[in-house]
Amino acid sequence: MGIGFLGGIIVGGLAGWVASMIMKAQTGVFGNIALGVLGAIVLNLLLSFVGIYAENAWMPQLIVGAAGGCLLIWAYRGIKSR
Repeated sequence: MGIGFLGGIIVGGLAGWVASMIMKAQTGVFGNIALGVLGAIVLNLLLSFVGIYAENAWMPQLIVGAAGGCLLIWAYRGIKSR
């Protein structure tokens, strides 16, 4: 059983907030949600290529979402600085 749509939004928002605090980025509420959800999607996809699957529960997805959010912020800053 997954965390559901509303749970995904809440976990995504928390993950985005954690990522924005780690990377010192000011993204706002909707930016945090988008960052956490997209970060979780991107990092879950990348991890699946090497055979690692995060459990479909709130804590593993929070960690993956925050790490993925940091990855997205880092990539955005790298592209923006060019």
